[in-house]
Amino acid sequence: MNILGIETSCDECSAAVVQDGSKVLSNVVATQIELHKPYEGVVPELASRLHTEWIDQVVSAALTQAKISKEEIDAIAVTNRPGLLGSLLVGVNFAKGFAATLDVPFITIDHIRAHLYASQIENPQEYPYLGVLVSGGHTVICKVNSYSDVEVLGTTIDDAIGEALDKVAKHYGLGYPGGVVIDRLSKQGDSKAFLFPGPSLSEGHEYDVSYSGLKTAVINQLDKFKNSDSEIKNEDIAASFQRAAVAILMKRIKLALKDTELKRVSAGGGVAANSLLRSELKELEKGGYTVTFPSLKLCTDNGAMIAGLAYNYLKDGYRDNFDISASARVSAFKKKQ
Repeated sequence: MNILGIETSCDECSAAVVQDGSKVLSNVVATQIELHKPYEGVVPELASRLHTEWIDQVVSAALTQAKISKEEIDAIAVTNRPGLLGSLLVGVNFAKGFAATLDVPFITIDHIRAHLYASQIENPQEYPYLGVLVSGGHTVICKVNSYSDVEVLGTTIDDAIGEALDKVAKHYGLGYPGGVVIDRLSKQGDSKAFLFPGPSLSEGHEYDVSYSGLKTAVINQLDKFKNSDSEIKNEDIAASFQRAAVAILMKRIKLALKDTELKRVSAGGGVAANSLLRSELKELEKGGYTVTFPSLKLCTDNGAMIAGLAYNYLKDGYRDNFDISASARVSAFKKKQ
């Protein structure tokens, strides 16, 4: 089964063809980073307009790269939630029209579930496992019981980890996108130059994370947490901040693994490309855990994860009608009581 996956939830316009849920025949990603860079963040109106201009070419490129004709597409999948509403609508409406023209099944996919599934494309592992979603808009620790059954254990109570990285980078003028720049600078800095604090959350939030306090400390209270008399350097700020941010997440991941007794963990989302986080997760393997995460090309938003997850729904007989629309909001997930 050849599935065309379309992803336009934010500032990446992507289309991919995936065969039988795992064989990636093509994965074309047209990034808008350079066009949003002057604003040091994604401009929603600009993003949706660029998606409108690019999507036909991106889909055509995906078919060409896959070496198949549009008539060989068996189904079309598209992200319809969550994300920037204008951007989502471009992808959803294009997918509807294409599916109707080809008379093939049409299915909408939750962006968060797709990120949690992405590593399964390249490194399939048995359910259940501990899923870790880390991106600019979301930080979620969950028990993934199946491709469609996700039980949330913890999430952010304020900023997502990627959002915090971007805001700190913007404040110090380090560049955009912030997460990539901080990761690069941190390799040249002292991660103990600043001893930034972690959050103190109340009972009942054992697996939740918070990044607003850390962000405030880095931006407004830098001198308070300085660990030496040496000059302040951006490299040291980046390294110390990244170390603290990853430590907050890893503390919750380790607790969740202990309490659930799960032996498998998989991370997804843009921040799963962070070198320190990947290193810390790999360290878990010394304790007997199996750790997987997507290759770097499948960490950021991409059409392959949309098509890969869609295969499972389609195989189980699920289809969407053309009256379904896009939503900027996160869909309902089961929350552990």
